[in-house]
Amino acid sequence: MDDGGTLYSIGELARQTGLTVKTIRFYSDHGIVTPADRTPAGYRRYGTEAVARLAFVRTLRELGLGLDVIRQILDRGMALDEVAAQHAAALDAQIAVLRLRRAVLTAVARRRPTPEEAHRMHELARLPETERRRLVDDFLDAVFEAPGSEGIRRSMTPELPDRLTEEQLQAWVELAELALDRDFRTGLRRTVEAHRSDGSTPPRPDVAALARAHAEPALDAGIAPESPEADPVVTALCAHCARTLDRPDDTTLRHHLLNRLEAAHDPRRDRYLELLAVINAWPAPGRISPALAWSTTALRARTAR
Repeated sequence: MDDGGTLYSIGELARQTGLTVKTIRFYSDHGIVTPADRTPAGYRRYGTEAVARLAFVRTLRELGLGLDVIRQILDRGMALDEVAAQHAAALDAQIAVLRLRRAVLTAVARRRPTPEEAHRMHELARLPETERRRLVDDFLDAVFEAPGSEGIRRSMTPELPDRLTEEQLQAWVELAELALDRDFRTGLRRTVEAHRSDGSTPPRPDVAALARAHAEPALDAGIAPESPEADPVVTALCAHCARTLDRPDDTTLRHHLLNRLEAAHDPRRDRYLELLAVINAWPAPGRISPALAWSTTALRARTAR
């Protein structure tokens, strides 16, 4: 092919570029590509440079650039790299909005909330960083009112990255709802205060953690909490707590232990920690609720009210 003299009709140009005749005519009418010649009958003929130009235009259009911007790039009025950078930044903003919408819609589809709840979920997802921090601080301040819980507070603090993944965004919406749940706040604060009332220097282990240590092997072994096989587990747990709290292993201790474990047994705490791990990119935590449920059932069956 002689590149210097070959001319194409619009139909031939369409076959060369994969564009429709209508699109090429539109581009030609708007000065994006211009004919090199016309036939005596007035039909347009295009040179070989039009093939490369239209291929470039097609690429820019597929990337979302408008015709006015494309014309300026083709006419060298704008640098392609600058336009690309600006367009990429605009796409980043659009992608962030789309990710937010998808996260909320996914959460709505999974949970079937009321219209009011769906609106609240959307508002929580749209909160700016400062408002997210304020919501978290208000929650943690309410739970950890007294001094001396700084370590536990840090372990329950979500550290939201500047750019949340879709999974982190979904986790944030659910965690924020938990943080705003007054019943969850109150129960968690009571658990923290009860642990502090058992405290000493150095700090003693939490009775919920002790119950977990004893109950999980029993759960793994398939021991039912009401069965005789659970007797030695309960005896060991009570003896361990008595030593830890420096109290006699008697009925009063067992009532105290049962009350503590019943108060601590809130599956929402497990869920909060699971969501926290997603937001902070931590390993998934083990769930404590099954062990607390086993322990409370076992203790209740052996403790006279």
